[in-house]
Amino acid sequence: MALCAFYAVWGLLLEVAVAFGPVPRITWEHREVQLIHFHESEASNYSTLLLSEDKDVLYVGAREVIFALDAVNIAEKQHELHWKVTEDKRTKCAVKGKSEQTECRNYVRVLQQLNDTFLYVCGTNAFQPTCDYLNLMSFELGGKNEDGKGRCPFDPAQSYTSVMIDEELYSGTSYNFLGSEPIISRHSHQSPLRTEYAIPWLNEPNFVFADVIRADQNSTDGEDDKIYFFFTEVSVEYEFVGKLMIPRIARVCKRDQGGLRTLQKKWTSFLKARLICTIPDKNLIFNIINDVFILKSPTLKEPVIYGVFTPQLNNVGLSAVCAYNLSTVEEVFSKGKYMQSATVEQSHTKWVRYNGEIPNPRPGACINNEARASNYMSSLNLPDKTLQFVKDHPLMDDSVTPMGDRPRLVKRDVKYTQIVVDRVRALNGSIYDVMFISTDQGALHKAISYENGMHIIEETQLFPNFEPVQTLLLSSKKGRRYLYAGSNSGVVQSPVAFCDKYTTCVDCVLARDPYCAWRPLEASCIDIFKESKIERNWIQNIGGDASSCSVCSAQAPEMNGATSTAACE
Repeated sequence: MALCAFYAVWGLLLEVAVAFGPVPRITWEHREVQLIHFHESEASNYSTLLLSEDKDVLYVGAREVIFALDAVNIAEKQHELHWKVTEDKRTKCAVKGKSEQTECRNYVRVLQQLNDTFLYVCGTNAFQPTCDYLNLMSFELGGKNEDGKGRCPFDPAQSYTSVMIDEELYSGTSYNFLGSEPIISRHSHQSPLRTEYAIPWLNEPNFVFADVIRADQNSTDGEDDKIYFFFTEVSVEYEFVGKLMIPRIARVCKRDQGGLRTLQKKWTSFLKARLICTIPDKNLIFNIINDVFILKSPTLKEPVIYGVFTPQLNNVGLSAVCAYNLSTVEEVFSKGKYMQSATVEQSHTKWVRYNGEIPNPRPGACINNEARASNYMSSLNLPDKTLQFVKDHPLMDDSVTPMGDRPRLVKRDVKYTQIVVDRVRALNGSIYDVMFISTDQGALHKAISYENGMHIIEETQLFPNFEPVQTLLLSSKKGRRYLYAGSNSGVVQSPVAFCDKYTTCVDCVLARDPYCAWRPLEASCIDIFKESKIERNWIQNIGGDASSCSVCSAQAPEMNGATSTAACE
């Protein structure tokens, strides 16, 4: 691929004169809406959040402290545990050139539910990462002090991600003090696995997210659960003077046991591919991925992956949201072409498409019924030819393209940091994906995509001091929905909608908010998900047609995306 075309984007960015994407219909200042805050004067860096919807508890990992908050009202603290660094460790950390006041502390970076009784927790521990077990009954640490290398970053500024799956921790972080050895690993007493320490596998990655997609229980192919990792890394396949960053999705199989001889205690199923998020007709390329949310819902045929992107040289503050079908991802990994390195001009290495013979079983594939029928019962049985191939060819040549071949949303003059997505059934029966996207200025955009495009319902200022939102969680428990946002200074709890702020029928309907509807009898805009029953005479129109508000007859005809009724203001 010629990079002159690829990098034409940077020149074009400087010429962009038009605003991309819709403008929020309404902006709520921090003081205008009812938000619940949690902050302790001695604590900072509230960047690790874990929600237990079963127990209605929000766990918060901050600098040298872990909190348990009431998830219905986070201002109510249930438990608090201080987890500090010893003076000796702080001194040794400072001797190595780190700041004793800031870096040489214990930043809680891993909070994962191990089981009903314990959380698995890890902290940076003055550049000596340590993990332990937090007893939820006593809210005390078990004192295990396990080595946290590969599970938790050394540096609080380093990127990382982790997910607990069936009591095994999968993580992406750095394995050494300098941050120069990136690793994607599984920590298990039976079969710990990790990536090869090799540039083709991971090249200066910035990890942002990891999650599991369970195999379809109704499928007959005997497929495995798969864990997906998302990160941006330095490209190996494109040549450029500077470091060209590429957004990636990587995949491993849960039952991977490593190889018997080749790839011993290493992933045999690790493959990665490029994520495409571009506006082709404007030559705009978004190649830094900031966050990911995987939407899983019974109303979806398959999970949908939402990603927040920015360009590498973001001169005009552009951000984009792209969405991907899981089947598109799997198509690339299961049927796509691989890349291989080719040495040219002595030491120079170039990555090109591999067009040779592909070993059988297919390199990087999970063990399924087809493999078992050929007597490959686990990855330990795989032939060396397959394992050597995946060791040398972890990168796919095919890329993962977004739904509709373009972003769902592109916004100028904003840097999006985090995203969560809720799936909402409106009064007319249609289902909409509502995106909540936070910014580096402490704001939250709520956006909805519908047949005719994208609509940003509102912008809410979550943090009064305009600091970046570092973590965003969504609780969609039946009967109530909340958002939780973490920043350096504290945690904020917000409802998903501010329906009662709309005082007229027209305002309520023009908001085009699937959570809200106008109730004529009480002349109020209400959150339909907080009501015990839904009545036919409520007014809502996602298309933005508020004509029903002026109708005062017994029954108005149903209009574009509306549940319309007899109603008078």
